[in-house]
Amino acid sequence: MSLKSPERAKPTLATIARQAGVSAPTVSKVVNGRDDVAPETRARILAALEQAGYQSPMQRRAAADSGAVIEVVIDVLDSAYTIQVLNGILQFAAAADVEVLVSVTGQAAPGRHAPERRAQRMLEEGRAGMIVVTSAFSEDQLHAFRRRQIPVVVIDPLNPPSADVVSVGATNWAGGKAATEHLLGLGHRRIAYIGGIEGSECNQARLHGYMAALMAAGVPVDPKYIVTGGRFRTESGVAGLRAVLELEPRPTAIFAASDTIALGVLSEARRHGIRIPEDISLIGFDGTNQGQQSVPSLSSVAQPLEEMGRAALRSLLRQVRGEVLDSHRVELATQLIVRESTAPPAA
Repeated sequence: MSLKSPERAKPTLATIARQAGVSAPTVSKVVNGRDDVAPETRARILAALEQAGYQSPMQRRAAADSGAVIEVVIDVLDSAYTIQVLNGILQFAAAADVEVLVSVTGQAAPGRHAPERRAQRMLEEGRAGMIVVTSAFSEDQLHAFRRRQIPVVVIDPLNPPSADVVSVGATNWAGGKAATEHLLGLGHRRIAYIGGIEGSECNQARLHGYMAALMAAGVPVDPKYIVTGGRFRTESGVAGLRAVLELEPRPTAIFAASDTIALGVLSEARRHGIRIPEDISLIGFDGTNQGQQSVPSLSSVAQPLEEMGRAALRSLLRQVRGEVLDSHRVELATQLIVRESTAPPAA
């Protein structure tokens, strides 16, 4: 005869209310994302909910339903980076029998997808959670979802999210160092860096990796060879190369902080009659299909973009099931891919 230990009773709003020293309606307000609760009281209730392992009705429905619906929010769907991340999400979703809704904030009418409205709609429609790609929402905007206990995972955030937000990214510092070491190994000493958004975490990490590689090789870091302040777009590469061509002496190699920036450099180089890599070597960051198909094909530090998408959905579904994550930050390794756009400097 086997003995079974009694199952732990599921926590109710009433038990949570007694534990937090408040009324059940107050607990209900917090569970449903209402904002008319004092911050101290809200914090006390959230702590009690977490300790008791309470899941909102939305979370319980999503966890019990193999056909859960999650939402993916992106800025624009016009880059190889975004498409490859989305492919990873969709591949994992198909295997897990999860439905994915994709929202493009850059094409939405003003106010239509405001975070408070979106969060309340997701709660009411019973969606399991949300994946945010890059800069679609700021930290303040993500608060609307956390307050309603809607699981969120951010992929490659431009700035570090708070400790309670799960994020997925790549080893940007190590990748920036590897790109620069590759150019140094070819014999380059005048290496320019053309970055994206100056204050973004990934741009800073790649820049610092570039600087670390130069210093380790005994090459002084020359600020005039560092061009930042744009976006991770082709126009940043166009403007960056124009700025670099005015320098004296010109750099013999360029490390672009994204493949998209590198493609802008490549197109502008053609307009100036500059040969890549004969006149200037060029390396990007991301490892997208666009870089592989360019002429010349682009050397790049590849991020595992599809795996980042899969890891994000995997982490989101674990949150939906109420599992405790080992870490709120997932960093996947980058890989240097050498193609045709880098070569030793001309004699």
